[in-house]
Amino acid sequence: MAEYVVEFGRDGRPVEPDGRLDAPAFHRNHQAIRTVLQRFLAGKSGDVLEAGSGTGQHVVDFARHFPDIVWWPSDFNEQHLKSIAAWRAHAALANIRPPLRIDLSDPDWCPELHDGRGPGKLLAVFCANVIHIAPWRVAEGLFAGAARYLREDGRLLLYGPFKRGGKHTALSNAIFDTSLREGNAEWGVRDIGDLEKLAASVGLALMEIAEMPANNLVLVFGRAKA
Repeated sequence: MAEYVVEFGRDGRPVEPDGRLDAPAFHRNHQAIRTVLQRFLAGKSGDVLEAGSGTGQHVVDFARHFPDIVWWPSDFNEQHLKSIAAWRAHAALANIRPPLRIDLSDPDWCPELHDGRGPGKLLAVFCANVIHIAPWRVAEGLFAGAARYLREDGRLLLYGPFKRGGKHTALSNAIFDTSLREGNAEWGVRDIGDLEKLAASVGLALMEIAEMPANNLVLVFGRAKA
């Protein structure tokens, strides 16, 4: 069953003296996620942005296994940004850039993507466990920004629980969805069909659905063909 997502660092788990936070889900899902990324990123180079990096553990793992790619972590939460920076310093990998503070509800994302301090056109945008714990406008901003900043051959990869055809794929996801909506009426597990419509509105299209452990999926979006 998917666990209720809380702000990392406020869930009772220890925080390292340097500010590094630890997400239990990272240890369960990072290998499966990396396997999906491998299919698209192997042998390629360029800039990849992680939208909503949380603790920063995923981006360190990705950077270690894809050394030819420059990784740009990001988040909106200040404690998360500190943890990402701490994990970056701890890993000491040359292909991880300092975390960007990105508000995904703003389709422009952040100034660094416009003033030369950030990445160029992106090979990929990876986003895990974000759009179901945020208002729908965050999904709208995520897709609008991805459409703006991705290369022509770029991909937007979303990891998390999703509904298919208006129905949950597992009872555990239905329970999780209820708990999310009870906590915040603007949150909830999103339906793939709604995301396809959102993608189409900005010139993107769903290209692949990868089955993942624990009733999760990775949705892969790319530019819609004319």
